[in-house]
Amino acid sequence: MTRLNVVVGITGGIAAYKAVGVVRALVLAGHDVHVVPTEGALRFVGRPTLEAISRNPVHTELYEGVAEVRHVAIGQAADLIVIAPATANSIAKLAVGLADDLLGNTVLASEAPVVIAPAMHTEMWRHPATQANIATLRARGVTIVGPAVGQLTGSDSGAGRMEEPDVIVRAALERAAVETDASGASANRRDLEGRRVVVSAGGTREPLDPVRFLGNRSSGKQGIAIAEAAQARGAQVTLIAANLEVDEPEGCDIRRVSTALELQHAVAEVAPGADVVVMAAAVADYRPASVSESKIKKDQSDDGLTLELVRNPDILAGLGHAPHAGTVLVGFAAETESDDARLLALGRAKREAKGADLLVVNRVGWNEGFASDENEVVVIGDDGTIVTRAHGTKLSVAHAILDVVVSEATTAASTATSTKETDPA
Repeated sequence: MTRLNVVVGITGGIAAYKAVGVVRALVLAGHDVHVVPTEGALRFVGRPTLEAISRNPVHTELYEGVAEVRHVAIGQAADLIVIAPATANSIAKLAVGLADDLLGNTVLASEAPVVIAPAMHTEMWRHPATQANIATLRARGVTIVGPAVGQLTGSDSGAGRMEEPDVIVRAALERAAVETDASGASANRRDLEGRRVVVSAGGTREPLDPVRFLGNRSSGKQGIAIAEAAQARGAQVTLIAANLEVDEPEGCDIRRVSTALELQHAVAEVAPGADVVVMAAAVADYRPASVSESKIKKDQSDDGLTLELVRNPDILAGLGHAPHAGTVLVGFAAETESDDARLLALGRAKREAKGADLLVVNRVGWNEGFASDENEVVVIGDDGTIVTRAHGTKLSVAHAILDVVVSEATTAASTATSTKETDPA
């Protein structure tokens, strides 16, 4: 394990008490942790606590340690910067590059990856100013962890709760691992610069009547993570959003759909000419043969209701079996199979049937896969071999998938160039 020099910035919100858990987890993982709290943060957590947990002195003053140029040195020495909690005010300051305190200077003086964990009331999180600032930070490659939905200060509840320390630490260390990957596979964070990437996310819904539908449990989290990761790596992203249960990322060209037929139409519009198409949305295999214009009433004399379903088009197979030279096509297969060997067999058969260049296989069930913050996947190549496995936050899984996509695109380009050079025509 590589020992990292980690700066943990703490800003002035009630969730600052949870930052102690972030610091402690990083220290126990063997890293050298330096805490840089704002003056507001020290109103919630005392300096002695932070020094005892981090095992390092805690500095807050911009004009202390001038002889050692501390306001620059801390950031220059950092391998990773984690800010938890990141208040609405601190996010705004980061977005415009303010450096009116030691934390702001530390961030500006560093080339290390930055991970922030927003924490604020729901209205503040949803405010257009905050969302614009978050979009700015994402575009610069900052990793955003959360916020979660849950109990806030007082009786309020909703989006804006700081993620739990273990989730933040896991995401931060995974981000650092991506940045320092010795193989170089992920070291270039702009390796999709100038590429056009299409991502579908969420789950389709097939209406029965004006109030009911046939749907699935996909929240769209993995597809959103792929869109965000592709943006961070420089891609121009079109997101086809099917009934998302999470916030849409800023900066994407978003096409909202509901049904499988609507998704098919949207894909047909945006996929041609794309460099990468990732079909992460869970698409209904069937739809009702007819849709009632009014609510279907329960007949007290009837024992049940019989529905006639018709098959939806196979969107991924349509793309896979059509000519798509120059486009890396990635499909997803969510399976409930518990046996690993049979799960892989299903994935290989599905990749073959769909004609995808890569197929991402993940196990789902009552308590795994859907709507969770983590995922575990196997990526199968066009020859049926396992090209990678990934486990962790959905953002880290997204980067692992894109690593393979970039490799696939590079190989395809090299092959095309080689063929062209040797073509006697």
